[in-house]
Amino acid sequence: MGTRFQSFLLVFLLSCLILISTTSCEKQNDGTIRIGLKKKKFDPANRLASQLVVKNQGSWSYKGYFRLNDENADTVPLKNYLDAQYYGDITIGTPPQKFTAIFDTGSSNLWVPSTKCHLSVACYFHSKYKASQSSTYRKNGKPASIRYGTGAISGYFSNDDVKVGDLVIKEQEFIEATSEPGITFLVAKFDGILGLGFKEIAVGNSTPVWYNMLAKGLIKDPIFSFWLNRNPQDQQGGEIIFGGVDPKHFKGEHTYVPVTHKGYWQFDMGDLLIAGKPTGYCANGCSAIADSGTSLLTGPSTIVTMINHAIGAVGIVSRECKTVVDQYGKTMLNSLLAQADPRKVCSQIGLCGFDGEHSVSMGIQSVVDDGTSGLLDAAMCSACEMAAVWMQSELTQNETQEHILAYAAELCDHIPNKNQQSAVDCERISSMPIVTFTIGGKSFDLAPQDYIFKIGDGVQAQCTSGFTAMDIPPPRGPLWILGDIFMGRYHTVFDYGKTRVGFAQAA
Repeated sequence: MGTRFQSFLLVFLLSCLILISTTSCEKQNDGTIRIGLKKKKFDPANRLASQLVVKNQGSWSYKGYFRLNDENADTVPLKNYLDAQYYGDITIGTPPQKFTAIFDTGSSNLWVPSTKCHLSVACYFHSKYKASQSSTYRKNGKPASIRYGTGAISGYFSNDDVKVGDLVIKEQEFIEATSEPGITFLVAKFDGILGLGFKEIAVGNSTPVWYNMLAKGLIKDPIFSFWLNRNPQDQQGGEIIFGGVDPKHFKGEHTYVPVTHKGYWQFDMGDLLIAGKPTGYCANGCSAIADSGTSLLTGPSTIVTMINHAIGAVGIVSRECKTVVDQYGKTMLNSLLAQADPRKVCSQIGLCGFDGEHSVSMGIQSVVDDGTSGLLDAAMCSACEMAAVWMQSELTQNETQEHILAYAAELCDHIPNKNQQSAVDCERISSMPIVTFTIGGKSFDLAPQDYIFKIGDGVQAQCTSGFTAMDIPPPRGPLWILGDIFMGRYHTVFDYGKTRVGFAQAA
């Protein structure tokens, strides 16, 4: 569960009185269990397949893997709140106690609030698990705590029967949360989280629900798929299907890429383009995670800044960035023109160190232009690294030196707030550029209508960018987190059996 809901907290607080729509779960005669997501609109203006696998131009495509009459598949309907939270119903215990849960591919544990959660206000606004009222409850007691991108919980493990759609997972280990500090879970529309990541990142070495579905023979095909409905006029929020995919939810064929690091559903991606123009930042490869528990698109500050500039998003003015461009811009540009490695430019001018693979900024002792020695701020190194990428990108477009320096200085005004969204002009949406991700050698476009959140109409409308910044250094980064914005545009299949992720245009 990555970057979540921080920019929506005010919206959530203002909309806590909105009635919660009902959800449904249907057992199809094809054997699939559909967990449906229903639309919860704040404003009307808001808005796996057969064994034959074909390898095509470096990417994988399924041909007829899923058959609607497959047995032992489970589909759960999901609700959609403001295109920011997609959640569905589960039950725990006997008789069943009902909870709403985020189905989160960015974590691996199941947790719900406990009746023993007394000191966290969030617990009083959500359904709580009552162990004493379940005949299938088994005491565990092992302590547990999880920290997410925008919140944390702690408590202890228990065991009980968990029902997801029509599937009953006997004696599933889960966490009873006794502490949910902060505001994140207070304003959330869901009660808990059901993790669908790999066991490698499960807290307490717990076996995830998905693993037990397979181990107990409840699901035949080791895949699950997400359809997230971004149509603001549709009451159905989407579906997650365990054991298959529904062909009516996508167009064409899926492009598959292998999971490169078990834990999250992580894979390699290529360059990112803005209005068809390569940024160059990921030309040599970046990592990405398909994360259904993240609302937004999170990426390196360097590229998010370039996107913010292109769409007119208002960020923060970085004094360090402007200082770097003003004082060192020409020197950096000359080094790049001399074919210097962009990764080494900042170490060559003394603003960063270089460890043989990438720049480092951990208290570097250096001598600056005025002859005084001191400990350089890490922010100066970070700003230099970003500026070097911006300049290199413009050099590949054969721009003049004057233009490149001016462009770099201008980008300084669009550096985003960390893990937060930036405001944009609603009237400019139609003129904003297409942003393209390269995955498996193919292009995946996002139009402004995909990546801009709009709340309200007319002069009261408020719009924000769906791109947020988070910098993860090598070797794990640079890293993109492709959340609901991307998964809403592209139907996503998580193929556990072949350890890969697939994307196709959503219907």
